[in-house]
This record gives sequence, structure tokens and C-alpha cells, in this order.
Amino acid sequence: ARMNSMVSGVAALVGVGLAISLPVAWLLIRAGHKLGALDSAGAAGHAKVLRRVPNIGGIAIFWAVALPMTAGLLALQLVSEETIGKVLPSAVEHLGRMRSSAGTAWAMLACMTVLHVMGLVDDRRSLGPGVKLLVQVGAAAAMAVWFKVRLLTMVDAHLGMGQMPSIVITIAWIVVITNAVNFLDNMDGLAGGVSAIAGSLFMAATIVNAQWFIAGTLALMVGGLIGFLVFNFPPAKIFMGDGGSLVVGFLLAILTARTTFYDAGNPNYALGTGWYGVFMPVVVLAVPLYDFVTVTTLRLRQGKSPMVGDQQHFSHRLVQRGLSKRGAVMVIWGATLVTGIGGISLGSLKPWQAALVGVQTLAVIGVIGLLEHASRRASAHRAESE
Repeated sequence: ARMNSMVSGVAALVGVGLAISLPVAWLLIRAGHKLGALDSAGAAGHAKVLRRVPNIGGIAIFWAVALPMTAGLLALQLVSEETIGKVLPSAVEHLGRMRSSAGTAWAMLACMTVLHVMGLVDDRRSLGPGVKLLVQVGAAAAMAVWFKVRLLTMVDAHLGMGQMPSIVITIAWIVVITNAVNFLDNMDGLAGGVSAIAGSLFMAATIVNAQWFIAGTLALMVGGLIGFLVFNFPPAKIFMGDGGSLVVGFLLAILTARTTFYDAGNPNYALGTGWYGVFMPVVVLAVPLYDFVTVTTLRLRQGKSPMVGDQQHFSHRLVQRGLSKRGAVMVIWGATLVTGIGGISLGSLKPWQAALVGVQTLAVIGVIGLLEHASRRASAHRAESE
């Protein structure tokens, strides 16, 4: 019964995020047009077609998470255990764990706010890729060094370099995922939809795992994204901008780094005992990572900065191969769902089953790559024959 009550609480938080972002996004559409806070050119060399659409939708997503999170953290500090027990009796047994995580939560909120403000400023006048990257690394380092948000801590014991390996791995993960979502924000409904799917899958894993703070934060983010998507689904009336994509990417990165994906010492652990469970976030986020890797490789080959935007993303390449923009977005949503569902139970599978999930994920990415390559050749042949 207590478990059901906590699950209901997490589900309610999806509704809270939605209830905040939906009206805020609606107001931002009107405010954006009145204030001229519309789609902007970005950094020098950024190739894009400007549209008269407000790009301040990230404010709705940010407040959908930040407002309830701040209220919850303040309640955790200021409200007595007895009062919390009367209002949410199922939460009492988790209070100790929640209060011990409060410092990390405040730090995450602070870093998220810094990235949000930087994104809003960048959406108005470009700060340049160097400044953005420096701030992202700073936020990631603060979480990894001072608040012990770390991935793959087991490698530290084997390499004899103290905590440095897991810190470096975690900083790299946070920066890559933050930018992967930022890169994905290149077509109506794309970054919001993919992030909502990935966030929902991670939320399901943390509910099973009884990591309630992480599940609750993911619930707020998913609700915030759904409310935003009502106005961002193609054709979009509002964009999230960097003020939204940097926040969503950072949240996904931090919350996955905080999730315990396996526990070899506990045979009853909900997410399993297989060491390969650590790859769950990579499998769930395989499609955004594919876009990040391929577009970065293309830009580097062309002698361009990988941090300066262009029209060479996976979604753009699908449209060039004949799909409509809405069709391209739906294909990428579907691919994310396929890899994500496979990855969600990774640590609880037998080794051969986990290997199959790995093969399935690589097959999805491989098929996407083959389709891109084959259709590119077909396009080239058509151009030659004409």
C-alpha cells in the first residue's frame, strides 16, 4: 500500500509539472511576440532559417521543475516529521534518505538555474561556444567533485588514481548529454519528445528502484515537457531554446548519474545484479547520442567547430532523404522508444539476454545508418543522371 501511495505521488508530480508548464508556455507565446523574444541567429556561422516563433519556452520547463522542487526542499527542511506523516504517511520512512540528499538537490537546482540563465542570454545574443562549454564543465565539475554525483565509481579501485577516473567520466557524461539534447533541439517537437520518452523510461526504473527523489524530479520534468509539447508539436508555436535544452540535458545527465542501475551484492535488487546495468542510460539515450556523434564527426571533418549549429543533424538528413519534418520527428521518437524499452531492464537480465539488448540497440542504430547511407547514394545517383 505504501509503495502504491509513493507511485501515486510520483504520478501526481507529472500532473504538477504539466499544470505549471502548460499555462506558462501559453503566456510565453504571447509575451515572446510582444517583447520580440523570437528565434535568433545564434553563433557566427550558425546555419538556420529564422522563424517568427518565440524561443523562450525553456522558461516553462524550468519552472515546472524548479518551483515544486524548491517548495519540496523547503518543506523537507522546515516541516516536522509528524506533520509530513499526517499529510504523506508513506513518505515518512524515506525522509532520512531524502534529507541526506537535500544538499545535492540544492546544488543541482543552483547549477540548473545557472545553465537556464546562460541559455536565455545566449538565445538573445550569442555567448559563443567556448563560454557555454566552460560553464557546462564548471557545473558538471561542481556536482561530481563536491556533491559526489559520480558514474562508474568501481573503476577508481582498479586504476589506483583515487577518485579522478570516475570524476572525469562523470563530467564527460554530463557535458555530452547536455549537448546531445541541445543539439537535438533542431526541429519542432524533437528534443521535447525524445527527452519526455527517455525521462519516462528512467522514471519507471527509479520507481521500481524506490529512488523516490529522482523519480519525483523526473516526473516534474516529464510533466513540464508534455505541457510544453502541446505548443511545440509541429508546427511549433514556441521553441524551448537553449534556456530549455541545456536544463533538460543537464537534468537527464545528473539524474541518471544518481540512479543506481545495479547492485551485485543484493540478489533482490529491483534493477538487477548484472554489472552491465550501468549501460542502461547509454542504451536509453542511444538515438540522441547517435545524432551527437554523427553531427560532431561531420562538422570536424569539414573543419568546423562541433559546437556551432547547422542543418546536418540526423533529423535534417532524414528530411533530405524524403521524409516530412513531422515524419522525421516521429521516426526519431519511435527509435528512441525501441532502444529505451530494451534498455530499461538491462541489469536484471541474464548476460546473454543483455547481450541481445546490446545487439538490438546496435541494430537499430545500424539500420538508421544504412538507410541514411543508401538514400544518400540514391540521391547522388539521381543528381548525376539529371
